[in-house]
Amino acid sequence: MNAANDVAAGSSGPSTPDHDLDETRTIGAPDEIRAAFHPVRGVVLDLLLERAASVAELADALGRPKSTVAHHVRVLLDAGLVRVVRTRRVRAIDERFYGRTARHFVVGAIAAEQLDLIGNALVDAATESAAAHAADDLRAIHRHVRVPRERAVEFWQCVVDLAAEFVGEPRAGDQVWAFVAGLYPTEHPVLPPVVSAEDVRAT
Repeated sequence: MNAANDVAAGSSGPSTPDHDLDETRTIGAPDEIRAAFHPVRGVVLDLLLERAASVAELADALGRPKSTVAHHVRVLLDAGLVRVVRTRRVRAIDERFYGRTARHFVVGAIAAEQLDLIGNALVDAATESAAAHAADDLRAIHRHVRVPRERAVEFWQCVVDLAAEFVGEPRAGDQVWAFVAGLYPTEHPVLPPVVSAEDVRAT
């Protein structure tokens, strides 16, 4: 698998997140893939793009028991995708705040069997966007263009940069918006080559 699959694209201003971290990290080890591509842990990583958070805060955001969220945070910690960035003393107990180790996780070369661990983001987005579609509040576009693979790769980098800009927006308002993009080869129909005037005269 090539390295264009992003767990969570992100590049943001100095206050988002609120701690030092690497800009990009390539992942591919089985424990990293299992940690990153779990539905709950994926949401945790997404939340931590905004700022570091404690288990209690994550549990509140997810609406799940703290013991469950603590388990998922431990898996991410063991895989090196998050780390403790600060602590706070609360009733004689040190409350830990966890942050991402990189803004941008990119999947590198992985074994074929690991593909089963990676969900299809477009399928997930289709399910998530159903309510917005029903409410006529969905913005979407779907296009097919015949271009060389090299040009497609260049275009995808533009999309990644746009996603990074979106994630870097200052948090405000009371609505969370989703942005999804995909680029993939298809068997879409193409027109035949244009017949030149000279070819027409020759026939």
